[in-house]
Amino acid sequence: MEAHDIAVAAIAARTRQFYSSRTPYRVYHGSTNSTRRSVRRLDNTVDTSKLNNILDIDRAKKTALVEPNVPMDALVAAALEHRLVPPVVMEFPGITVGGGFSGTSGESSSFRYGAFDATINWIEIVLPDGNVVTASKTNKPDLFWGAASAFGTLGVITLLEVQLKDARKYVELTYHHTSNMQEATAMLQTETEVTTSNDYVDAITFSLDSTLVCTGHLTNEVPPNVSPQRFLRSIDPWFYVHAQRMQKRLRRNPGTTATDWIPLEDYLFRYDRGAFWTARYAFRYFLTPFNRITRFILNPFMHTRVMYRAMHQSGLSDFYLVQDVGIPFDKVEEFTIWLDKNLGLYPLWLCPLHIRRISPDARHGLHSEFADPDTPDLLSFGVWGPIAFDRREAVRKNKELEQKVHELGGKKWLYAHAYYTEEEFWAHYDRKSYDALRAKYFATYLPSVYDKVKVDVDAEEEAINASWVTWLLAIFWAIWPMRGLFGVYKAIVGGDYLLQRARSQALDAPKDKSA
Repeated sequence: MEAHDIAVAAIAARTRQFYSSRTPYRVYHGSTNSTRRSVRRLDNTVDTSKLNNILDIDRAKKTALVEPNVPMDALVAAALEHRLVPPVVMEFPGITVGGGFSGTSGESSSFRYGAFDATINWIEIVLPDGNVVTASKTNKPDLFWGAASAFGTLGVITLLEVQLKDARKYVELTYHHTSNMQEATAMLQTETEVTTSNDYVDAITFSLDSTLVCTGHLTNEVPPNVSPQRFLRSIDPWFYVHAQRMQKRLRRNPGTTATDWIPLEDYLFRYDRGAFWTARYAFRYFLTPFNRITRFILNPFMHTRVMYRAMHQSGLSDFYLVQDVGIPFDKVEEFTIWLDKNLGLYPLWLCPLHIRRISPDARHGLHSEFADPDTPDLLSFGVWGPIAFDRREAVRKNKELEQKVHELGGKKWLYAHAYYTEEEFWAHYDRKSYDALRAKYFATYLPSVYDKVKVDVDAEEEAINASWVTWLLAIFWAIWPMRGLFGVYKAIVGGDYLLQRARSQALDAPKDKSA
């Protein structure tokens, strides 16, 4: 704690300097699992990248005291040493605790526990005037819930207490095939009822007439003569590829199910290799065959930490649709038909979310309506894929998606770029509550959430046309495959590739059974 307190004091002092001159600052966290880049500057940046330590695991209280840049794989590994696990674990191992809290993150256990922020007991935060305070669901609940979706615009979070629960060795995962969205939606609602024994529920939609619903519960037992199914080693299948095989098998045999017994860590981070299925697009981009051999050879490049570095450096995400949106269950079928007709991107990831906040004291911040007792449960859609290599056309498709989500009473999660005008943006989120919190906690001089997530295509084009040099560079980067090669190069020299290769080798190494 002494080292932590020294680091926080330095952050508070730097923040106080910015406050005295009313100089807006941004927070630099280091690596990011957002589609928005994290840029370190010397003039107006508060650097929190060294706040990446787990300070305590309390077995009796079932809590973890962690700094905000602790990644989920490190937290899970530390908790499992005490036979504990976080109730909600984001599917990419590099997503941080602070990012999960600030970004309304959910996963396949969120039908039971809510978003990740609901599993946090309290936070330590450096306010924009340099004061250090703690906030919880009962102490300064307005600040706690406001910060839960503010992306650092209410202050710098420096410490969090995370809830834990008893862990088991395996997840018994059962696959069910459904032949239409009405059937899939009904099954998802049934499987997420409080009376079920499920610990995890999500689904993959391969087409309008084929959805694979995955239901899992924790167990310590594996049936005799059954080998656990793994997904993290280079010799293992990607979970997506394995699930697709299950989908084809169950489609041929209606009314049947299939079951795997998966080591807990392999289940929690099952989507890391291949970043769900989006790494397929990298194979297509580089005209590379997509098979078991190429996936094995390229394995260190196919983890999300490396892929995010390459994506940020290449700028290829500017031509993709990478969005997660929550849709009320009674609008799911309509939304899926719209996606099929207007985008045609498959697969889709479906994740049920119970995002209601129990206490009325939670009615604060961008998502204040989550405290309403009649707030509907949502089905979160992961919609990811290339849509156009024309920037304006890519933006138009993203805006169409945003407009449809709004029309259906849904919610767009803000880890990704937003294409709204400012007026459109605040029609979706509670500006009155958010602005009141900014005024109360001295944050009005900082960039707003909208400032952080917005995309300004006109400004992008003006920058390109500002000189003949930037114009020629834009032409150069438009030549295939220059962007992709540059992204790969930066991932290698930036260290992500070498670190991931070392992690992969450690996972592939035989375990010492005597340990």
